[in-house]
Amino acid sequence: MGSDHISEHDRLAESEEMGSPWRFWGPYLAARQWGTVREDYSPHGDAWDYFAFDHARSRAYRWGEDGIAGICDRHGFLNFAVALWNGRDEILKERYFGLTNGEGNHGEDVKEHWWVLDGTPTHSWMRVLYRYPQAAFPYQELRARAAQARRDEREPELADTGVLASNRFFDVRVTYAKAAPEDICVDITVTNQGPDAAPLHLLPQLWFRNTWSWGRDARRPALIASTADGWNRVVAEHSRIGRYTLQASGSPTMLVTDNETDEVALFGRGRNPSRYTKAGIDDHVVHGLADTCQVVGQGTASQPGTKAAAWYHFESVAPGESVSVRLRLIAGDGHGRAFGSTFRDTMAAREREADEFYGTVIPNQDPHERAVVRKALAGLLWTKQIYRFRLRHWLEGDPANPPSPPERTRPGARNVHWRHLDVADVLSMPDEWEYPWFAAWDLAFHMIPFAMVDPAFAKDQLLLMCREWMMHPDGQLPAYEWEFGDVNPPVHAWAALQVYFAEQHRTGVGDRVFLARVFHKLLLNFSWWVNRKDPEGNYLFEGGFLGMDNIGPVNRSERLPEGWRFEQSDATSWMATYALHLMRIALELARHDEAYEDVATKFVEHFLSIAQVSARFGSAARGIWDEQDGFCYDLVSRTHGDGSVESSPVRVRSMVGLIPLLATAELEPWVFDELPHFAARLNYLLHHQPEFGQFITWRAGADRSALLSLLDEGKLRRVLTRMLDEAEFLSPHGIRSLSAAHREGMEVDVAGQQHWLRYEPGESHTPMFGGNSNWRGPVWFPTNALLVQALHTIDAFHRGELAVELPTGSGATVPLGAAADELAGRLAGLFLPGADGRRPADGKRVEASDSPLWTEHVTFNEFFDGDTGEGLGATHQTGWTALVAALITGWPRAW
Repeated sequence: MGSDHISEHDRLAESEEMGSPWRFWGPYLAARQWGTVREDYSPHGDAWDYFAFDHARSRAYRWGEDGIAGICDRHGFLNFAVALWNGRDEILKERYFGLTNGEGNHGEDVKEHWWVLDGTPTHSWMRVLYRYPQAAFPYQELRARAAQARRDEREPELADTGVLASNRFFDVRVTYAKAAPEDICVDITVTNQGPDAAPLHLLPQLWFRNTWSWGRDARRPALIASTADGWNRVVAEHSRIGRYTLQASGSPTMLVTDNETDEVALFGRGRNPSRYTKAGIDDHVVHGLADTCQVVGQGTASQPGTKAAAWYHFESVAPGESVSVRLRLIAGDGHGRAFGSTFRDTMAAREREADEFYGTVIPNQDPHERAVVRKALAGLLWTKQIYRFRLRHWLEGDPANPPSPPERTRPGARNVHWRHLDVADVLSMPDEWEYPWFAAWDLAFHMIPFAMVDPAFAKDQLLLMCREWMMHPDGQLPAYEWEFGDVNPPVHAWAALQVYFAEQHRTGVGDRVFLARVFHKLLLNFSWWVNRKDPEGNYLFEGGFLGMDNIGPVNRSERLPEGWRFEQSDATSWMATYALHLMRIALELARHDEAYEDVATKFVEHFLSIAQVSARFGSAARGIWDEQDGFCYDLVSRTHGDGSVESSPVRVRSMVGLIPLLATAELEPWVFDELPHFAARLNYLLHHQPEFGQFITWRAGADRSALLSLLDEGKLRRVLTRMLDEAEFLSPHGIRSLSAAHREGMEVDVAGQQHWLRYEPGESHTPMFGGNSNWRGPVWFPTNALLVQALHTIDAFHRGELAVELPTGSGATVPLGAAADELAGRLAGLFLPGADGRRPADGKRVEASDSPLWTEHVTFNEFFDGDTGEGLGATHQTGWTALVAALITGWPRAW
């Protein structure tokens, strides 16, 4: 195909199936594989310590690979990434570094800087920038600083060590452009941004994932490097994906080793399984050791290996100077024209096509907004990673390894009840380093911005989570790999509706087959929730974790004192919302198949039952609504021997009391015109159970419609009074997860025990959940986006006539839709320059520097300080934080 012009829209149309050729290669290589549950074979599940960073250079992974700015095939067999050495580091820079929880990390943020600059959905064009210090990387200093820091102090970052001072770093820009689906041009350009000349070793690497050492598949792929005929190349042969050739420009030294564990160095064994090991190239380049890898002489070829590098040594890169190397990964044998005009033309064509693609995807926006949207979407596309995990093999251990410790398979052990899970798919991860594994509700939120650029992938991901190799036989969706049996909020149906309506808005036709496939599986999931999380059968739900970690004063996943139980405001409200989303799907499908009308009535009835109990008829005649405070709270309850129920609210004003706002849906006029059986059943319910009427607001006339809502207008206004109060939930940057009214702290009685809690706008001071719990004040994008949509839904029904005070106490009133727009604007404003020219999300970090080397790059964090807006936690969370792209471009109003 070369430089022939084809639009990215055309490629997408050709590539709707995930197995399509244009999708075969992508950014599917993880940024971190060490410290994951998949690589943990310890008796007691200490994943961080069992496979630590210091082992990664020398120890073969079992289930995946990692690298810097890397790519791999969709099966994860053949991998390409960049390695570097500045002449001072103690190890080759092959992977990003970060601290574990035990080392004092506050929020799993990597101690490196890189940005995804651009990319297209078929990965025909990708560009990443990595910032590499010229001084020795301060591995031990970062560990020491973190160990000394208290939880109420800022976590030490790379810039705090001084290694980035005076711009003494290399900017490593890696660009990929596909000349054809299996012909990938790679340009690596490194610029010395510092004031002094500095040496650089650049080692692009190609290697096979180790699939042969575990006793389950003895077939061994092979890499052979050669310099014959003036070509510097590595030929890769694999029984599954065939032959590929990596060609390297210039005159690098070709090095070959094996992707095998160094058993001698790590574990004191008598010998290694092969002569050369995973660290062989590192040992040769950095430590000058001989006979640790094959060094390919001019005009010769190596013996077969499984890991290879093209070693470029630049003795001195002058200040401001750039050095470049070119590589080309081609299916088959390669060719002598690899770096001729087709290379240049391909690079130029793919960049131009990317500009054209985003020119149609992103509406006319302010230039700053356009830049944020494009970079958010590029980062989102880079979250796609290969996820391989066969649970039964992981639990049992491999034949070539020692038997699995009995603790791994005892009742209650990690993931022991998920033996059916067998994944080998490309999945959208929350973050490529901090969370290099799927999480159920994260993935659902990702699909809203994905629907803007790659609706086929969005649909595939939502269906994939419901497939039989993912969903538990009892109907539970897997939460995340640390504990698949944990519970995330049930937002899958909501995401499916967003993707469906996005496509319908764009093309005029929604994909009903997709919607029906998701719906049928979610019927099982809804039943699981009803059967497992409503133990008393009273429509007040437990959930435990629910993704919002330490938002309460206690860990809600742990048992309360004997006899006590949680009845959660958020779990109950999520289920009411879930019922409404399934109702809406059933109504949409019923427009063409009347069989779905009956199912729709089931869900409206379930919603009304939850709503009734939530209001006042729960355990001990108490619901989650608290009339005294005008807010919703969790309850703790117990049943006495005489059958009486004792129940009390947990009076903490947090996001759990705002989730009820989400349980709202409009029954539009077409429902009553096209679905008479549903309308008749609803009328019957209201006639025979008139108490349900308080949860339905009607608009009469020719366009008869109804609004279903967990909160009637009076309760809605009381909750919004708190939510839009700047002294409580409303921050300059979105809705806080905990009311700032708790800034001084409070003591809370939970089941007869006293607990302390306070508003913490930034990183949490509690070690709960390993210290990665940050829901006691910060702003989080997923729940904020849902609140924006809920306000728009209510506003649309009331036709802009329902006004609220914004902010509370100001005396100024605006329609509810305008309040939603204001909230969306505050969220988007995190990434846009303010009056002082700075982005609030940059906070006090090095990104807030006046240097354009920093200000031109946007960082998408996991969550944001509830007072200042500074980005915190994971630093590449362009999973759900990519929702900003949808908000800026008009979602949900535009959809």
